[in-house]
Amino acid sequence: MRAPLTVLVPVTGRVVDVSEVDDPVFSAGLVGPGLAVEPDDEQGCDVVAPITGTVVKLHPHAFVVQHEDGRAVLVHLGINTVQLDGAGFTTHVAQGNRVEQGAVLVSWNPAQVRAGGRSAVCPVVALEAEPSAVEAAAEVGGWAYCGDELLAWA
Repeated sequence: MRAPLTVLVPVTGRVVDVSEVDDPVFSAGLVGPGLAVEPDDEQGCDVVAPITGTVVKLHPHAFVVQHEDGRAVLVHLGINTVQLDGAGFTTHVAQGNRVEQGAVLVSWNPAQVRAGGRSAVCPVVALEAEPSAVEAAAEVGGWAYCGDELLAWA
């Protein structure tokens, strides 16, 4: 049996149930269960690796980190932010890099995303996990700081 995996809050903000995210793929749990964070920082902020592992997918607006046991976590920075073609995002790692939990992977400005009429909410999803295997470790509606525990994945 594999050890439980702690998934950290990648960006400081208010915790939101993923079912409330204004995107049918995330809200329906089609890629997996999780939570989302509505970032508060208006000046720009850093986004950290939620788990230790390898960056298997990297876009300026989203990334996937895969743990050595095969489990992977998706962090998506805002909704419809792919349309920005990377504008306003700075990546600090490359696809294929091994990263430690809590390492800065991307910097961005949520206020800039909101100013363009998009949501800055950040879904954090346990990819292809059974919903029963993932438990919220942060309170929905509450405040969570970057590096706090967000999810517990059995």
